Amino acid sequence: MKTILTSVTGGILVLLLSFSAAAAASVTAVSGEIKTMSATKTATERAIFAGGCFWCMEKPFEQLDGVLSVISGYSGGTTENPTYENYHDGGHIEVVEIVYDPARVSYETLLKLFWKQINPTDPGGQFADRGHGYTTGIFYTTEEQKRLAEESKAALEKRGVFDKPIVTPVEPARPFYAAEDYHQDYYKNNTLRYSFYRSGSGRDAYLDQVWGKERKDVGLREIRQKLTPLQFNVTQEDGTEPPFDNEYWDNHEDGIYVDIVSGEPLFSSLEKYDSGTGWPSFSKPLVPENLVLKEDRKLLFSVRTEVRSRAGDSHLGHVFDDGPQPTGKRYCMNSAALRFISKAALVKEGYGEFLPLFEAK
Repeated sequence: MKTILTSVTGGILVLLLSFSAAAAASVTAVSGEIKTMSATKTATERAIFAGGCFWCMEKPFEQLDGVLSVISGYSGGTTENPTYENYHDGGHIEVVEIVYDPARVSYETLLKLFWKQINPTDPGGQFADRGHGYTTGIFYTTEEQKRLAEESKAALEKRGVFDKPIVTPVEPARPFYAAEDYHQDYYKNNTLRYSFYRSGSGRDAYLDQVWGKERKDVGLREIRQKLTPLQFNVTQEDGTEPPFDNEYWDNHEDGIYVDIVSGEPLFSSLEKYDSGTGWPSFSKPLVPENLVLKEDRKLLFSVRTEVRSRAGDSHLGHVFDDGPQPTGKRYCMNSAALRFISKAALVKEGYGEFLPLFEAK
């Protein structure tokens, strides 16, 4: 059993296969038989990747435009209907099943995103999670998928990004079994636990070191499509919106503010105050682990502290030392980088763990 402090949930297998819209709704075992790709593709297709923590593998793919669902599960073993308690014994690994629209997002894009979520040189697990159940893999169901996956792997090896051999296998698909309900969308439904686990696992530190800015290039087109021009300029190009002419500067409703790109919770209305600047201002963050502070020297003769979201890597604004006590901080944010979720919508939107903050008010 893994715990929040010592291990990372997760496997991600990659299985891509065509299937009908009716089959897309099923989360039961699927056949691992290799099929020949027909000339005309169905409306949706499926992919399964193994990349260590399936908690961690859901979020990046769910953010892609064209991805319809991401299900955590188990695959690759010899036993039927494995559970979280026994999937290791049956030789299974943790995986995510991705249902997507190939007219909107390609398998190649999914592969590019997959490589940027894992350490493909580690044969013993991923980051804090060790053992066969947390190893990586790409599992194909058609010869086209096999070709694309092998070409993608070969191209990555040729680039020399890693100083060790890539050991992630490309193998035929095996039956997929959905994990228990409490594992699905764990990053949304257990935000604090997930953030604590994610930051302690070492995954993001490793990926940032390996890929740098290129890490967020995959899916940038999809991000642009789902954001307004102003939101994209602020979050992806470090822009600034006009003061007193933005969505939340004078919003007084109870609720929380999340990253417009990743959905990670950032601030609460309980810490929001009128700073007189014309931008939404907060005295402290709701989940400090979700913020990254960086030195900003873009202004001549001035050094500021930039605030970015950890998972989304969105530019949010800046923090200053002229705020109210007891913190003395002013987190001056751009409304365009935020999405407000009212108190009444917290449970429906998957942020129910924050509801007690407002009920105790």
